[in-house]
Amino acid sequence: MAFIEIQPLAHARGNVRDMYNRQQAHWGYVPNYAKVFSHRPEALARWGRLQAELRRPVPDRRYELITLAAALELRSTPCALAHGRALADLTNDETVQALVEGREAEALDAAEAAMVGYARAVARDATAVSETQVDELRLLGFSDAEILDIAVLAAARSFLTKTMDALGCQADSALSEGYPALARELTVGRPADHAAVERLPEPPRKPAGREQGELS
Repeated sequence: MAFIEIQPLAHARGNVRDMYNRQQAHWGYVPNYAKVFSHRPEALARWGRLQAELRRPVPDRRYELITLAAALELRSTPCALAHGRALADLTNDETVQALVEGREAEALDAAEAAMVGYARAVARDATAVSETQVDELRLLGFSDAEILDIAVLAAARSFLTKTMDALGCQADSALSEGYPALARELTVGRPADHAAVERLPEPPRKPAGREQGELS
């Protein structure tokens, strides 16, 4: 699952337990990427706050298009699966397949296709981005603030994808459930984990007839 040791769920305490709880509340299980951050739980919390602020002004469809485009360029299986699934829910499997194959011009309007192309370029090699590409986005109706949004979301994706890949962190098996054919197409880097996902153990139940905090 990873190249480094992780804090087992059953032994997690304090900040690590809190981080695992937050992740499970969102995903329904504790994802693999959270486990590698068990050594630095506050780093993941700060990343989450930054990510939330970066996406706050961006509509969901636009966010998923940008993020999937960046994940595909970065060959991140976990992010491609997670955001490919999210985009499929917002659009359809055919749109996701088009992005996987680099055919976004066939599936999207001109503005969205240019946005996806720009996000790909940022993730692939930001030094190769030209002013002409930015001017094209303006001509297609994007404001400078919106262009900044695209750039920071595509660039920020590199942080999580490269951290996961550098530590051998695999995509959770749950991300492939329900759409096996598309999941195969979205496996663009490391293979997904086949192990069952893990959930935090339920806290012990209070003995009948005792109030919380009552001495035993």
